[in-house]
Amino acid sequence: MRRTSASHLVGNCKERTITRTTELTGLPQERAFLVGADWKDQGADLSAEPWPVEESLTELAQLARTAGIAVVGQVIQRLDRPNPATFIGSGKAEEVAERIAALNADTVIFDDELSPRHQRELEKVLGDEVKLLDRTSLILDIFAQHARTREGALQVELAQYEYRLPRLTRAWTHLVRQSGGRAGGATGGVGVRGPGETQLETDRQVIGKRIVQLRRELEEVRAHRSRYRERRRKFGLPTVAIVGYTNAGKSTLLNCLADADVLVEDKLFATLDPTTRRVSLPSGGVALFTDTVGFIQKLPTQLVAAFRATLEEVAEADLLLHVVDVTHPQAMRQVEAVRQTLAEIGAADSPVLYVLNKLDQLSDSEGAPIVMREYAEGVAISALTGQGIEAMLSRVEELLETQMVRVDVLVPYRMGELVDLFHRRGLIEQEDYTAEGTRLVGRVPRALAGRFQTL
Repeated sequence: MRRTSASHLVGNCKERTITRTTELTGLPQERAFLVGADWKDQGADLSAEPWPVEESLTELAQLARTAGIAVVGQVIQRLDRPNPATFIGSGKAEEVAERIAALNADTVIFDDELSPRHQRELEKVLGDEVKLLDRTSLILDIFAQHARTREGALQVELAQYEYRLPRLTRAWTHLVRQSGGRAGGATGGVGVRGPGETQLETDRQVIGKRIVQLRRELEEVRAHRSRYRERRRKFGLPTVAIVGYTNAGKSTLLNCLADADVLVEDKLFATLDPTTRRVSLPSGGVALFTDTVGFIQKLPTQLVAAFRATLEEVAEADLLLHVVDVTHPQAMRQVEAVRQTLAEIGAADSPVLYVLNKLDQLSDSEGAPIVMREYAEGVAISALTGQGIEAMLSRVEELLETQMVRVDVLVPYRMGELVDLFHRRGLIEQEDYTAEGTRLVGRVPRALAGRFQTL
């Protein structure tokens, strides 16, 4: 295949990066107090290598700022395991209530997901004037703010309803109390249920029906995406999915590669909806690059399930570009968090090229970060300036070529479009013209191999 230079990319990426900053105006900013747990028994944390609680709270504060919330304080408690009632100790819960009053905070955010019981008991301690959130509900709110397409809105709405359904208790507690306490009990019997219990059951039924409807609509989206991928396979275009931790620079990279206009902000989850662009490779070929939603530690399971149709783009890609922010102090843990999510969506065995991004922000005196030493087989780049992009595309092409299938086929003259397809998408090692047709020897993308092997 002929080789052409990709140097036109270098130096132009910075100018092509589209940055838009949105500020919330006209509304009083919420003031949040953060609560983290430092587990003595690391088995209480589901991740293979738990983050230091201080780093996790730093990330939680960044999530809060992304949602438009000001962080005014935080507290950490060392625990063996979650308290069955209040998650943290009851004394610490009282301390949190006192501190938020002193700081004039109106929101408390826990760094772990709270069970429905934890929420009920903590609301009693904190009072009705304080909004109680956990990491999951905060991420869901950010996703709701950033969903731009109908598909994204449907996915986020489904995740929110599935999270909230088991937590529909607080709004009707006062009505249950009016019924003498029997409305919520198993001994209430027919005809003595209180209005709170009746309204709660009605709400659950409404939400249940909405969840069914959302799942049906998302299955239609999933079927549409599947048909679209099938059409792409017929043209033999290799697909490359850009994955990575949120804010690692995935959208900046796609903008650099394809002169795209994907939103870029220094915020977590700035973009949710996948964007696909055609990108020219050094040999003159073309591949489809897709920017996907960023991952994060403790990514809510509801979101992974709701975004199944979108994440299938990752699982079925020919190659994954795992973008890593080499400047982040927890880069190694970020890599592991992404790998865990890839395993959840069935992409653990997909070919991966590690793209070590933000090279322009490294100081020569500091030396290479540990993540660059651990993933030395990757490619170091700056998506902002274009440094290393040409080398990255060459590696992408090499890896895509290793996935091609060798074929030796005689194509009848009446099927000249297949010869043209072989020329455009394959690597020809030998081409002969016979009385029966054109004999082609070489390699084609695996997605196209079936069209030649049936001749």
